[in-house]
Amino acid sequence: MAVEGSWKVAVSTPLGTRHTVLELFTRDGVLQGISRGEKEELVMQDLQLAGDRLSWYQSITRPMRMNLVFDVVIDGDDMTGTAKGGPMPAGKVSGRRVVASQPA
Repeated sequence: MAVEGSWKVAVSTPLGTRHTVLELFTRDGVLQGISRGEKEELVMQDLQLAGDRLSWYQSITRPMRMNLVFDVVIDGDDMTGTAKGGPMPAGKVSGRRVVASQPA
């Protein structure tokens, strides 16, 4: 399944909904990604794609330091799943692939 591209993602947290843009790409045959959030840009670590299931973690520093572990299911241009960080309960994750506009 192809997951490469830009994704607009919302993550529900106890501190409110956080928005980020994920850039997923393949380099040298390895899936990689960058998360550009409201407060920081992070490298997505240990990206694993198995069928329609994508998982990774990222180490945030704001609003507090913790590792967030993501587990999502990709369905075409939609993503749904969870993000879990430290002692916090898992939050819902939802996203949509940003489709480049076609020339007129």
